[in-house]
Amino acid sequence: MIENASRRDRLRIAVAQLNPTVGDVAGNLASARAARAKAAAQGAELLLLTELFLSGYPPEDLVLKPAFLQHCLRAVEELAAETADGGPGVIIGFPRQGEKGRHNSVAILDGGRILALRDKIDLPNYGEFDEKRVFVEGEMPGPVNFRGVRIGVPICEEIWNDLGVCETLAESGAEILLVPNGSPYYRGKLEVRHQVVLRQVIESCLPLLFANQLGGQDELVFDGASFAINADKSLALQMPQFEQSLTMTDWVRLADGWRCEPGEISTIPEGEEADYRACMLGFRDYVNKNGFKSVVLGLSGGIDSALCAAMAVDALGADRVRTIMLPYRYTSEESFADAAACAKALGCHYDIVPIAEPVEGFLASLGEMFEGTESGITEENLQSRTRGTILMAVSNKFGSMVVTTGNKSEMSVGYATLYGDMNGGFNPIKDLYKMQVYALSAWRNAHVPEGAMGPAGEVIPANIITKAPSAELRPNQTDQDSLPPYPVLDDILECLVEKEMSVGDIRGRGHDLATVHRVEHLLYLAEYKRRQSAPGVKITRKNFGRDRRYPITSRFRDR
Repeated sequence: MIENASRRDRLRIAVAQLNPTVGDVAGNLASARAARAKAAAQGAELLLLTELFLSGYPPEDLVLKPAFLQHCLRAVEELAAETADGGPGVIIGFPRQGEKGRHNSVAILDGGRILALRDKIDLPNYGEFDEKRVFVEGEMPGPVNFRGVRIGVPICEEIWNDLGVCETLAESGAEILLVPNGSPYYRGKLEVRHQVVLRQVIESCLPLLFANQLGGQDELVFDGASFAINADKSLALQMPQFEQSLTMTDWVRLADGWRCEPGEISTIPEGEEADYRACMLGFRDYVNKNGFKSVVLGLSGGIDSALCAAMAVDALGADRVRTIMLPYRYTSEESFADAAACAKALGCHYDIVPIAEPVEGFLASLGEMFEGTESGITEENLQSRTRGTILMAVSNKFGSMVVTTGNKSEMSVGYATLYGDMNGGFNPIKDLYKMQVYALSAWRNAHVPEGAMGPAGEVIPANIITKAPSAELRPNQTDQDSLPPYPVLDDILECLVEKEMSVGDIRGRGHDLATVHRVEHLLYLAEYKRRQSAPGVKITRKNFGRDRRYPITSRFRDR
């Protein structure tokens, strides 16, 4: 029998950190139903799902389509009707059309009906978020009486600011705060979330349950890691990161209020492990959610393509990964050996497709036009573009998505060739600077990440990690012929991109002023290339694309 008004002293809440797909309303509804059935079997009275779960998050301009909103509303109504069976109530996020516009909403379902609706007040409009563009603000909420317990339901951003939503809920009688979230990953994000929640717990004097989405959505990775913090600031629950989970939490009313009884405290990965698993999850979901059966990438014998190959095998399995060595006259025997050893260690398909004939054919066709000019970067780029054309041909023939393999250092300064090595559908290391690529490669050789489908042991040959990086587009070429040493370059870039520091402040860190000016110039100059680059997993606080939107045409330089 459902209790709607009587006082309760115990409540079991199921927390579902699941992996919805944007636009798959029917599939997301089926996931919610399955979670509710499992929660019911374990005695839960309430199921807490995440922000905009039915639509997937972020739905972006899909919410501008009335038909899409109607699909979402019908799904909510169907799920609400099913709660008449006396099983768990449900808290679920969905976009809805209100009288004043479209809302990022949460529905509380119980007893066969929509018990209450909550519309998000604080719509984030920074970094990867752009909610003010498609949603309108809701009104300050009050608590919902769920089976005798007064529950406050702030929505994601509302606990990250000082609008006072949690305090208002507490003042109006809320006893527990249940927060559906769509909080994407960046390095160190979980500690930031804990601090945000602790501040709200202290100010409201209420326990708070933070339920976070899981899964990759284009560039974003939602890492789960849901948790609960009691009013005494103790951590009662820490769910796993990068893994789907349905977890039961038991709540008891004490003399001084409600308390979440101690539950699982999962070990949270840190550093390189967390970044690697984020890349792996984002890559896997991008490939699978977009319906690709396999992937293909050029395996050059360099560290970037080797790390991407390892991530591909870990995410998808060796049988879904094809690697191709595309040698030309400047390809060293060392690179041949390293590429073959990497493919063998990973157990993936490996082909060799020489590019001399097509490159020479292009040069012959252009011979008369280029007569009298010096050979240089044009001829180097022709090699890269030939490789890109071949990879795209393999993609077209076999339906495999091309994986592009440039790191953030290269993308920052334009050390990449449009329609060449930049060809591809997705880039798992796009937001990793070169030194981070080295760090993750060394970490992977010593560890097998949780959930990986690849083998243990040294999957990236040691020589790939220790040798000087080179594009091998001319004799005896190394990256440092054209760029500062990567430790120097990466520090300057992080100052310019992540921290928005001035040239003067960067010089104050001990960098040569001319080098800083040159890197800054290259960063701005390469904006047009980045606009045409494939999406890739967000790892840092400020990735290229969603987080950093600079004009292509701009003459500003910090002089």
